[in-house]
Amino acid sequence: MPEAVEGSHFGNADFRVNGKIFATLGLEKEGYGVLLLTPEQQAGMVEDEPDIFSPVPGGWGRKGSTRVRLAKVAPDILEAALRTAWLRKAPKRLLKPSK
Repeated sequence: MPEAVEGSHFGNADFRVNGKIFATLGLEKEGYGVLLLTPEQQAGMVEDEPDIFSPVPGGWGRKGSTRVRLAKVAPDILEAALRTAWLRKAPKRLLKPSK
């Protein structure tokens, strides 16, 4: 994804675009990655793939933070989910179609 970089958040790997986090490995020890989605995006993913996606427990999950079960997610599904999270945080200049 254009301009995505790896950083660190509380000692865990995170992924940012334009300085904004769109995914983390903050729950990797429990077997999850975390995507920062809208509640609506989260609901769709959980409905489509409940064995893979689930809300992060607590308030963050109600705001769209979504766990991804890393051992079960297929690469194409993970890529699409990461792209969805990236699109939320990417600057508008990156979202314009190239000519």
